[in-house]
Amino acid sequence: MKTAFLFSGQGAQSVGMGKALFENSPAARTVFEKADQVLGWSVSDVCFNGPAEKLTSTICCQPAIFTMSMAALASFREKCGSGDELVGCCGLSLGEYAALAAAGVLTFEDALRLLAKRAEFMDEACRATAGGMAAVIGGTNEVIAGTAVACGVDVANYNCPGQTVISGEKEAVLKACAALKEKGVKRAIPLTVAGAFHSRLMSSAGEKLRNELKNTVIRKPEIPVMQNFSGKAESDPEIIRENLARQVAGSVRMETCIRELIALGAEKFIEFGPGNVLTGLVRRIDSGRVLENIN
Repeated sequence: MKTAFLFSGQGAQSVGMGKALFENSPAARTVFEKADQVLGWSVSDVCFNGPAEKLTSTICCQPAIFTMSMAALASFREKCGSGDELVGCCGLSLGEYAALAAAGVLTFEDALRLLAKRAEFMDEACRATAGGMAAVIGGTNEVIAGTAVACGVDVANYNCPGQTVISGEKEAVLKACAALKEKGVKRAIPLTVAGAFHSRLMSSAGEKLRNELKNTVIRKPEIPVMQNFSGKAESDPEIIRENLARQVAGSVRMETCIRELIALGAEKFIEFGPGNVLTGLVRRIDSGRVLENIN
């Protein structure tokens, strides 16, 4: 079957993730051991043993989910070979780095180092601002985006029909939630998060990451990678580089990315990493696809 790979984002983590992969797959074990060496601290121990508070922290969570996702991919390739015909891939926020590594755009080591820096910069931005996020259930993209602009917040995620996330200063997010409910939106629920991810409050993190990206080798993709910021596949390394910098404070266009993969002919989606959030989004977008999870 024509297949697309998906890679999990922040929020899917759980203590113990990847331990079975480590114990049962030599290829996965190599990934964890290499990650520990690159980072200079044991991301494998945090994945396997927590504690939850440490695993959930942005600085640990982003490298941990990336490492676990790449270990899942390594195990899959070890046991299944090339598998079906691969038409493309994408990932949610930090998951885009795993997608780029899977497509040969970034080496595993470079992707991990970039993510560690990205997590550090985003954590700094969270601590410097009073940010929040809210999940919006129902409502059109036009109504949500218009209300966000009027309230001084941003749309962080276009996940699937009827599921959007807004982000910005906490008080402004609460104001937007109230305004959306007045406009007939089914639910607008504040989220428990460290800060306003994918909003203007992350701009400083994006600028710092841009400097790191300047010194990173970025290659042309071996397979199409749908980028969060543009919602489409890019082949020019300089555009890929710029999109990664802009993604930090920009909207994640996950629904568009998934529809683009379907347009390429993807009949099956395999999600690598903890949880099954992304396969759930595919199900909401097109229930006719075959869905699998490697975790």
